[in-house]
Amino acid sequence: MRLVLAAWLALSLLAGTGAEEMCGGPPKPPSHSIPAPRLSPEERLSPHMPESLRCDACHAIAFQIEEQLRRAEGKVGRKALSESDYVEVLERSCSQGWESYGVQELDGEKRLAGPGLPRQEPMSVMVTGGPWPSRLSKMCHGYVGERGEAQIYGAHRQGPAALRELLCHGEKGACAGSKSGGPAPPKAMQNEL
Repeated sequence: MRLVLAAWLALSLLAGTGAEEMCGGPPKPPSHSIPAPRLSPEERLSPHMPESLRCDACHAIAFQIEEQLRRAEGKVGRKALSESDYVEVLERSCSQGWESYGVQELDGEKRLAGPGLPRQEPMSVMVTGGPWPSRLSKMCHGYVGERGEAQIYGAHRQGPAALRELLCHGEKGACAGSKSGGPAPPKAMQNEL
């Protein structure tokens, strides 16, 4: 019995001192270091969505509005929602948490990432939380206020492309400058008070 106990003790000690390495255990996988995006002071501190991310943000907002309206239409079993129903859905869409969105950096370019946006590099770090949810909510409420619930719902009824066109690609849309391949023209500075 003592011999078995001694053998067990010896094996336990070997296991604690790297027995896997001594006995030819599996090699450790190579480690990769992926840095988080480097955010400018504006990207970290401003209450407004940075200009370079507004087109991505608009597409995220259009996707969320489309999803919420589609689900609401499916629940009521009708093709069209009443005005009070779509107004409520739009309010809920803009007031949601937005926690699943964040910023990734790929080849030195920062992009918003999350549901409804083109899939970015899987081996990158996404910074979520912080100012991004409130910025998306603020932009969403701004679109509803500017365009109006009826116009947004009408575009939704025409299909996702019509809603994205209305919100993002129209004359004053966040992606208006992207059609030509260049960045959107600079907008007037907003008073942050």
